[in-house]
Amino acid sequence: MGKFLVKETKAGMRFNLVANNGEVIAASQTYKSASGCKNGIASVIKNAPVAAIEDQTVEGFKVEKNPKFEVYADKAGEFRFRLKATNGQIIAVSEGYKAMKSCLNGIASVKKNSQDAKIVKEEAK
Repeated sequence: MGKFLVKETKAGMRFNLVANNGEVIAASQTYKSASGCKNGIASVIKNAPVAAIEDQTVEGFKVEKNPKFEVYADKAGEFRFRLKATNGQIIAVSEGYKAMKSCLNGIASVKKNSQDAKIVKEEAK
């Protein structure tokens, strides 16, 4: 079972979705309020399991409807994904992966771990 680790920053609130092994599998933007952050988490829980995968690394890729995971290559040539909600807003992003298979495994992990994840507030150090 994964967990949403909520953290307060100087700019606001953000969350990381963390897998059982402690690896961060998706990160949020910074929200101005705790309620905005909570809504972001709810959106990941709602959208991740039903989101299609749009592979933007192939020429002439099929454009999927939102919600969707957009897979793309960054400037360093690593594969990344971003999860978009039904309204087109980005609600979570991944780290860079060297291999496409690892990126797709990350998406599968988000779909699985977001569903029964606990929400845990990270204490300030």
